[in-house]
This record gives sequence, C-alpha cells and structure tokens, in this order.
Amino acid sequence: MDQKTYDAGMKMRRQVAGGEYVDKAMAGMTDFNRDFQRIVTQYAWGECWGDDTLTPRERSILNLGMIASLGKMEEFQTHVRGALRNGMTPNEIRAVLTQIAVYCGIPVGVDCFRLAKAVLSEGKKP
Repeated sequence: MDQKTYDAGMKMRRQVAGGEYVDKAMAGMTDFNRDFQRIVTQYAWGECWGDDTLTPRERSILNLGMIASLGKMEEFQTHVRGALRNGMTPNEIRAVLTQIAVYCGIPVGVDCFRLAKAVLSEGKKP
C-alpha cells in the first residue's frame, strides 16, 4: 500500500463524501471487505480524485452523469451531497440532471430528480 496516496485519498473522501459517510464505511469494515475499502480509498479517492487536473466540482459533474447512467442510485445520492460540498448550486445540479435525462433516458432522470430533491430538502448542510 502507498500510505501517502491512501492518506490523500482518505482526506479527499472525507471532503467529498462527508465524515459521517466515511466513518460508517470504515466502521463496517471486516476482513472480507478490508482490501476493498483500501482500494476505494487509495485508488478512487487518492489516485483519481487526488489528481488536480480536474477540480472536485468538475469530477462531481462527471460522477453524477456516470453513476446515473449505471443506475446506482444509492451512490448517486451520496454524490449529490458531494457535489454540493464541492460548490455546485442546486440550479447547476438541476441542469446536470436535465442533461442526464436527455442522454440516459427519462426514467433515469426521474430517479435522479427524485433523489436529488430529497437530498436538497434534507434541511441540513450536506
């Protein structure tokens, strides 16, 4: 394991997904999924999100589209919260969701709008 990349990944993971979300994932770690959590933190959050070629805001836009197209709606909600943390406005998220609906299909757009609306109406800071 590359500890420096892992540590940078954990910092970015907490920044985007939120400490509560990351703490829950880490608390659920077992021998079965320990390596997976390390890979997610080091590779996805450290190597990918840690590359400063794209801003976290730009990565959020990409992730919303990709995750929606995959139909991974629980993960989608997590990334709506992350998009807000990364400086996206509700209106910008709406525009992204409209584009998702056009390119991925209206049923996907319906799911995305429903879930994003729930996140936006949580009444607490993401």
